[in-house]
Amino acid sequence: MKLECSRKDLLDALVLAGSASSVRTAMPILQTLRITAGESSLTLLGCDSEMWAERRVLATVHDPGSICVSSSLMRDLVSKLPEGKVSLEEENGQLFIRTAMSEWRMLALPAEDFPEIPEVPAVSELRLNMGEFRKSVDSVLFAVADDNSRPVLTGVMIKYDSNLMTLVATDTHRLAVLKLRKEGIGSDITAVVPEKALKAIKALPLDDEAEITITFDETRIAVNSGDGRVVSQLLMGQYPSWERVVPAETTRTWTLDRTELIDNVNRAMILAKDNAYRIKFSGHGDQVLISARSEDKGEAKEEVAAVAKNGDIEIAFNGKYVLEALNALNCDAVKAEMTEASRPAIFRPTEDDESHFCVIMPMALG
Repeated sequence: MKLECSRKDLLDALVLAGSASSVRTAMPILQTLRITAGESSLTLLGCDSEMWAERRVLATVHDPGSICVSSSLMRDLVSKLPEGKVSLEEENGQLFIRTAMSEWRMLALPAEDFPEIPEVPAVSELRLNMGEFRKSVDSVLFAVADDNSRPVLTGVMIKYDSNLMTLVATDTHRLAVLKLRKEGIGSDITAVVPEKALKAIKALPLDDEAEITITFDETRIAVNSGDGRVVSQLLMGQYPSWERVVPAETTRTWTLDRTELIDNVNRAMILAKDNAYRIKFSGHGDQVLISARSEDKGEAKEEVAAVAKNGDIEIAFNGKYVLEALNALNCDAVKAEMTEASRPAIFRPTEDDESHFCVIMPMALG
């Protein structure tokens, strides 16, 4: 195998394909990327046994072939190379990476040992604008669980019923929901897609205006953009009945400027991080006092104006959860709907018709 390609194209391929490679595994081949030189292109493929990510870029190929090399080492190297042409050449089972001023030799594994991408028959499919897909996923992805104690919560539940597409994510401490009225974009589907796969699909080399077809079978999801492809196992198991978490009614409301609230909470977080990120919100008339304490460093108090309805209440939240919800709610003003200090609160855009919201469980006032 011998070829040349641009450093930028190579890095783009490494980023996408590397998103599927495994960091901790007993199988060394899954820590590598398969590099394949075709007639006029270079294809990189990563796999962790549950997800495959592939990216093809243009290259000047002198000698076709395939080889597997360390994903992390290859990415670390190429990310630090100067812009320009990069030469890849296999010699005696090793890969030489050369530029005008550098030469690296990397140990390699045989390409035939690398797992092939499985085919995903189209049992169900959805067709979406790529920009809308990215925006929709970003609206809920922050609430995905980051531990594997309940694997089904490490992904986003996607449901479509021929009229309404619903995306849900929760880690049991907060819940994010997005509902979109979309008629005729595909067949009915209910699936839980891993966070890792959704991030890889978002990174496919497509403009926001491009349409993608998301294919599902009983156990997998697949997206093919032409120059990029992602296939992943779906998460199995019963997704929790998230509707039960959403308060059926609320009795107290604050309407606040979202940007101002983000600024205030960010400042309070300087101290809150020393106290499990606990931030107390105290409503009094048309003001909300935001406060945080650190036993070793002191106390912070911030005030923000509010339009309140029965809003005299003290309630505490994890400040990180509040910030992530506010950053996902793309609006000028946000509404916090509450009942009591021990009950969950709903954060949503003021102009929203219940299509996008986040439920956050409160913390003890302390």
